[in-house]
Amino acid sequence: MNDRKETSDSLKTRQGRKDFLYNIIFESDTPEGKAFDIVLMVCILVSVIIAIFGSTFTAEWLKKTVFVLEYFFTVFFTLEYILRIYCSRNPKGYVLSLFGIIDLLSILPMYLGFFLPQIQYAIIFRCLRLVRVFRVLKLFSFLTEGNVLIQAILASWKKIAVFFMFVVLLVICLGTLMFMVEGNHEGTMFDNLPNSLYWAVVTLSTVGYGDITPVTTMGRFLSAIIMLLGYTILAVPSGIISAAFIRGTGRPVNKRCSNCGRSSHDKDARYCKYCGTRFEDDVDHMD
Repeated sequence: MNDRKETSDSLKTRQGRKDFLYNIIFESDTPEGKAFDIVLMVCILVSVIIAIFGSTFTAEWLKKTVFVLEYFFTVFFTLEYILRIYCSRNPKGYVLSLFGIIDLLSILPMYLGFFLPQIQYAIIFRCLRLVRVFRVLKLFSFLTEGNVLIQAILASWKKIAVFFMFVVLLVICLGTLMFMVEGNHEGTMFDNLPNSLYWAVVTLSTVGYGDITPVTTMGRFLSAIIMLLGYTILAVPSGIISAAFIRGTGRPVNKRCSNCGRSSHDKDARYCKYCGTRFEDDVDHMD
């Protein structure tokens, strides 16, 4: 009874109401906060499902139902966004935060849809709000691993940028070469350099749409070489990021000792921790 009386008294003040809403909207340790988060997750899931399958409906009454439901959820998420700003301890910080930007992007498309009808389908990005499930279910370890991966990518961006530049130059050279080989033959689709460059991108990335194909023997031979080259190139960025990821986590590298055959040594180990053999001439093996 005392707790209810204190709560009732606190709601009479503006700051008390803000604190009450803050504990429900931003916190998930209280029963009210957990219930709010669960309801929010359900609403997000339902709105995303409606947006996905709503475009397949042909019956007029179904289209109207989807329209009403989409705006109902948009109004709900708009009120929630306003309340988050109202009760936040740092409103500006929330608005400019990642979650704040995602919350805003989840409601803007429906309002912009009055001027640009096609943009309303961007409400699908509302599914990004489901990231909050990590907070609700206390899965912070997953977020920590995600941060490690992001740090590995950021640490490798210079190498990736150099590799990307190399791939762009390679595409230009290969596309030009195919244009030289195929460009003068009747019935070829390599009738201009942009088409040849587009084909080089699709082929080197191993996507292979098949909308542009060579007609000469030399062109087909060259395309086969480029396809095989594409498989080799795809392995490079993943290797760069993997190496940075291992360095970032500080986890042991499976360096195997040539003397005793045991592995799981630290990445900077110089001697085997089991038999004392120096790793100077050993080769690293990744299991």
